[in-house]
Amino acid sequence: MRPAKTDRFLIEGAAGTIEVDISDPGDTRRGIAVIAHPHPLMGGTKDNKVVTTLARTFYTLGYVALCPNFRGVGATAGLHDEGRGEAADLIAVAHYAQEKYGKLPLACAGFSFGSFVQIRVAKEINPAQLVLVAPAVNRFAAETVAAGTLVIHGEEDDVVPLAAVLDWARPQNLPVVVVPGCGHFFHGRLHLLREIVARHCK
Repeated sequence: MRPAKTDRFLIEGAAGTIEVDISDPGDTRRGIAVIAHPHPLMGGTKDNKVVTTLARTFYTLGYVALCPNFRGVGATAGLHDEGRGEAADLIAVAHYAQEKYGKLPLACAGFSFGSFVQIRVAKEINPAQLVLVAPAVNRFAAETVAAGTLVIHGEEDDVVPLAAVLDWARPQNLPVVVVPGCGHFFHGRLHLLREIVARHCK
């Protein structure tokens, strides 16, 4: 469930309209969080429960939470672009938010394929926080991330094996928060996901 105070906006990106759900905490606003959903060709949308959990968590922490649909999903224009155009669209959403709400600290968060896209985004705009949930390391095994990046993964993930994530993280000396008994979609573990992110980004 996403925050009760959520409005839907259409903003302009390189391929046309980007559909974005925005939850604004108003007077308690202290940051901006752009949250990316899983693979659109496998049913991923901004309404995914991990995405909405992240949105609600950031909103509670005082962030304006923005959840866009990737290209070809919902009312977002364009076609799937293997992460390239999607990264450009997320950057456009971040710039829109900073123009609308001011130059507040920026957090980029992504789930699965969304993590892959956010790694590309982070290299361009250097957010204050980068949160990767069940990152699809099979798509970016050669990519590195900044120290301080929060990586959260399920012990029993059957989509992206934990061993693959550890192999990616190990050369970077990058800690990984492992949720015991948890699969890729965090069934029954969303409360733990919320607590981990809240502690890291408070």
